[in-house]
Amino acid sequence: MSNQPPNTPANRAPVNPLPAAVVALVLIVIAIEAVFSLGARGILGGPEAIGWRLEAIQSYAFSSEIFWWMQDSGRWLPEHLLRFVSYPFVHGAFTHALFVCVFVLAMGKMVGEVMGDLAMVIIFVLSGAGGALGYALLVSGGQPLIGGFPAVYGLIGAFTFLLWRSLASVGAQQSRAFSLIAFLMGAQLLFGLLFGGQKDWVADLAGFATGFGLSFFLAPGGWARIRNRIRHD
Repeated sequence: MSNQPPNTPANRAPVNPLPAAVVALVLIVIAIEAVFSLGARGILGGPEAIGWRLEAIQSYAFSSEIFWWMQDSGRWLPEHLLRFVSYPFVHGAFTHALFVCVFVLAMGKMVGEVMGDLAMVIIFVLSGAGGALGYALLVSGGQPLIGGFPAVYGLIGAFTFLLWRSLASVGAQQSRAFSLIAFLMGAQLLFGLLFGGQKDWVADLAGFATGFGLSFFLAPGGWARIRNRIRHD
């Protein structure tokens, strides 16, 4: 038996475990996608399962048209309000869901380790809703919005905030914190110009802005800094 105390480097895990909330989000996305994929192949649910993905898109995708219908009619129906938070869990294909899971594992781990599980989940969910709202306000007649990228971009926004604050603490140029989002947006715009595509990048950018803004409140010490600034003003 080793006489080394449990906190010594030799006894530490070589890889930090993923935050529980990150694992939970990824498992939810994988489980939903597995049901759709197995159903489409006839392995699960019988012949009617082939249309499960399409039915889910019709019921849970975010629709700008439905949003403006609710706005004009004043009827904010719960089943349509649900679309703000349900669409990130419905994807168009396995690869779509896979890329979202990869980003959640990477960005969610970094954000969750600093801000905690609850804050990470709040940022993911509200950034998805913020991305949908931005999409509705800025894109007229757009296709229904599905997939977790706007929520993932919210996690990128939170990570950018942490990096932005870290650079400020050492007196470095804070604009460097925005290199990742600039690269991703540039790649999306280039891909759209070369191959065409939807304007869902608007939702991604709105999700990023939502995640960045929420981090002022949810990052460690965020409320204290805001209170102190209000008092000094």
